[in-house]
Amino acid sequence: MLDVRDLSAWIGGSHILQGVTFGVEGTGVTALLGRNGVGKTSTLRAILGELPATGSVTVDGEPVLGRPTHRLVRAGLGYVPEDRCVFAGLSVAENLRLACRVPDPDYDTVYSLFPELRTRARQRAGTLSGGQQQMVAIGRLLLNPNRLLLIDEPTKGLAPKVVAEVTAVLAQVAQRVPILLVEQNLAVVRRLAGTAVVLAAGRVAWQGEAADLLGDADRTRSLLGVGSTGLGRGAASDAPSQSSRRGDH
Repeated sequence: MLDVRDLSAWIGGSHILQGVTFGVEGTGVTALLGRNGVGKTSTLRAILGELPATGSVTVDGEPVLGRPTHRLVRAGLGYVPEDRCVFAGLSVAENLRLACRVPDPDYDTVYSLFPELRTRARQRAGTLSGGQQQMVAIGRLLLNPNRLLLIDEPTKGLAPKVVAEVTAVLAQVAQRVPILLVEQNLAVVRRLAGTAVVLAAGRVAWQGEAADLLGDADRTRSLLGVGSTGLGRGAASDAPSQSSRRGDH
């Protein structure tokens, strides 16, 4: 589905990605892992045309590198950024409506996966908890047909119960559309990912079956800095969320 070859990208003169090469299969979840600051978010943004980059990126064999971001989204590349980017002053219903790009958006699927979005349709998105905002962010994707989803740290800062809910939804979504997932919570990775790609210092340090990585405590500790059962980040209280500045993870 996705083929990334020799991808290099720069931010402010810094060479962030230094020849990243990996692939994403047409089904299931591929986890993009690594310590903070190694280029995970930059990889997603480079694929989506948000960063100047060189190399090759193809989706279903079609070259996409260098195409405008809005055209890639219209072509079926869905994106949930790390900071969710909901419109705080608009209602839940308005946030969803703005994301519709097809005549018949799939509200049935969105409300079946996230029934709370229907009951909170008139509530301003800025007053939602972090978990509820994540539901809005993912729900916006699912209104439209997608070929590939790029999802950046969907469980960051969420309470354990909400992490479980979001993970269950992503497991269902991945049965229909492949996902490239950036995630620090290794319990979530263990639940969702079939394959894993680990970045270190802007390069691919390891790739293979996720179970092989997580089943090797020494390798996991060496590459990720945590044990194979570690969570990467502790879960925070699922209180009303405030947008934070996007970091390069």
